[in-house]
Amino acid sequence: MTARAILEAAQGRTIATAESCTGGMVAAALTDPPGSSAAFLWGVVTYSNAAKIDLLGVRAATLDAVGAVSEEVAREMAEGARARSGADIAVAVTGIAGPGGSETKPEGRVCFGLATPERTGVETVEFGARGRGAVRAAARDHALALILSALQP
Repeated sequence: MTARAILEAAQGRTIATAESCTGGMVAAALTDPPGSSAAFLWGVVTYSNAAKIDLLGVRAATLDAVGAVSEEVAREMAEGARARSGADIAVAVTGIAGPGGSETKPEGRVCFGLATPERTGVETVEFGARGRGAVRAAARDHALALILSALQP
């Protein structure tokens, strides 16, 4: 699956990204093909909680209750990115790329949010402690697959 396939499937629909642990890798992949500006509106990297609050409207209460690596925050990130960008589809990524993590939030746990006009879905993927670069690349690829699936009938 490539960003070109996503851009071809967009057919006039627009995309935004909200990223934490991937640090802009999803946006970079989407803007790699020429002509990507026809579908890609913007991406924001909100690595800190303050940025999640200020730029995406994530509620401080949500962050305090469940932490940044959670489906609840992924949902709020995706919904905030979609609302603030005006995009048809927004994907959000927040996770523990490593090294490290905890017993309750292990390395390799990544939460995704996907907001469309119809609904917002969330999911958590356990990529495992395969190393920072591998977790980030896997999270990027998963986010791209989510976008593509949302664009298909």
